[in-house]
Amino acid sequence: MKTVILTILILLVSILLLGVKVLFVKGGRFPSGHVHSSPALRAKGIGCATAEASETRNNLS
Repeated sequence: MKTVILTILILLVSILLLGVKVLFVKGGRFPSGHVHSSPALRAKGIGCATAEASETRNNLS
């Protein structure tokens, strides 16, 4: 039983810490995790796999 309570407590703290910016900052949002939003990845020439697959299909047709 102690393990279940500890697990639930850890999950609640984790969710709270992940959402600090969203919950406590006016107009706060989660940061985008998409490749197109990361200048560092774009500078390395890394693109979105879905967009690259779509381009490849279009070039083959």
